[in-house]
Formats: sequence, structure tokens, C-alpha cells
Amino acid sequence: MHEMSIAMAVVGQVQEAAAKSGGVTAVTSVRLQVGELAGVVPDALAFCFELACAGTALEGAELIAESVPGRARCATCVDEWAVGTPPQLCCPACGQATAELLSGRELQITSVRWEDGPARDRTREPVSEER
Repeated sequence: MHEMSIAMAVVGQVQEAAAKSGGVTAVTSVRLQVGELAGVVPDALAFCFELACAGTALEGAELIAESVPGRARCATCVDEWAVGTPPQLCCPACGQATAELLSGRELQITSVRWEDGPARDRTREPVSEER
């Protein structure tokens, strides 16, 4: 599952940015753009993100994953369309296979919210067991 390596990379980048800014006590949220053609399963990424955050300044942070639809443009007739999944890369208007992907492969951190100043005593709520 490559979502774990993605989650660990996101946590590492956020930790690095927090260290450079100095005084960050906790990260409260991380917002990502995830293209529908990036090959990422959103639920798996959310699960892995929670695990990757354990024991770091990101522990308890919310992951906000914004889906970016795949879009393409035909080089021949300049028509644009939603490529969908699996991706339709032949132009629906003229049938040519000269598509240029405009969006859908994104996988990037767009924003991070954190707290800085004196460290607060953070307590974790225990997870109740369902029966």
C-alpha cells in the first residue's frame, strides 16, 4: 500500500516546515489536493495519515483531502473533457488521441494549520471499543 509512504512523506514535509518556522506546538490540519488519476485511495490515505502522525506534532491533526477531477484537452480540436476513471484519453469530439492532461495527477500539500507559542498539555481521548 503506497498510501503509507505518501502519508509518511506528508508528515515529514510538514514536520520540516514546522521546525523551520520555530515555535510550532501542534499541527491541527493538513489540506491536500489529490487528483483522481493519482492512484490514491482516499480512505487508505486517511488511515495511514493517522498512523504516520502518531507520536509527532501532527498527532490528532485532521487530513482534508480535496479531490481534483481529471481533465484533458485535445491538441487537434481544442475540446476539453472530464477524463473519468478509467481515463478516456481520446477526444470525444473528434476521436483523436492527442490529449494533453490538464489536471487529475495532483498530489500536493496546499495548506497546513498549526499552533505556536507555549506548548499546551494535549491529552488524547481514549478510543472506545465497539461491541
